Amino acid sequence: MHRVLTQPHPLFEPACLQASFPLPLMQVTASEALAAALSSESSKLVSIDEATRKAVRDLLRHGGYKPTGRGKPSSEYLLGVAAEGALPRINPAVDAGNAVSLRTGLPISVVDLDRVKGTCQLGLAAEGASYVFNASGQAIDVGGLLCLHDEEGPCANAVKDAQRTKTNAETRRVLIVIWGTSALPGQASAAAASVQALLESCGATVTPIATA
Repeated sequence: MHRVLTQPHPLFEPACLQASFPLPLMQVTASEALAAALSSESSKLVSIDEATRKAVRDLLRHGGYKPTGRGKPSSEYLLGVAAEGALPRINPAVDAGNAVSLRTGLPISVVDLDRVKGTCQLGLAAEGASYVFNASGQAIDVGGLLCLHDEEGPCANAVKDAQRTKTNAETRRVLIVIWGTSALPGQASAAAASVQALLESCGATVTPIATA
C-alpha cells in the first residue's frame, strides 16, 4: 500500500503506517519497551489535558456525530481502563497503538490489511451507515463519523473498529491510522513515530503511508 486516499476535511490531520511482522501476531513477543509502556505503573500516571480532549471531540463532531457516552473517542476509554491498572494485552500491534493513544490522547486504529477489501479511503461515513464492532454482534451507527473505508464500506474509526477487519492471532500485516486534528498540529505525526518505534522494537518492518 502506497497511500490512503483522504476526503477533504477542515480539521482532519491523519497519519498512517503499514507494519509487517515476520511471524503471526500470536507468535510475536512484546519487547521490553512495549511491556514498559503497558505497565500499570506507567499507565496510571497518564492524563489527557482538556485542550486535547476537546480537539479530538470537535474533530469527530464536525460531521454530525456525537462523541459522548458509549460513543466517546477510544483514547478516552483507554484512559479509564488505565486508571484501574495495566492496559490489557491483545497483541503487539494493537498494544503499541493503545500505549501511544493513551499517552497522546489521539485515537488510533489498527486493522488487518489482509482483511481489508480493495482501496482504502478516509472520510465521513454516510448517514445510516453502521457495522458490527465485536464478536457478540453489537453494531455502532457511524453516520457522519470519520471512518476508514474499504470497498465494503466503513471499517474503522476513532471510536470502535469493525469486527471484520480487526487483527487476530494469524495477522501479519496491519494498517495503523492515527486520528489527528489540525487543532493539535504535528501531534499525529509524532504519535506515528512513537508507534513505529514500538512496532520496530517488536521486530516489525514499518512504513509511513501517505494520505492524500
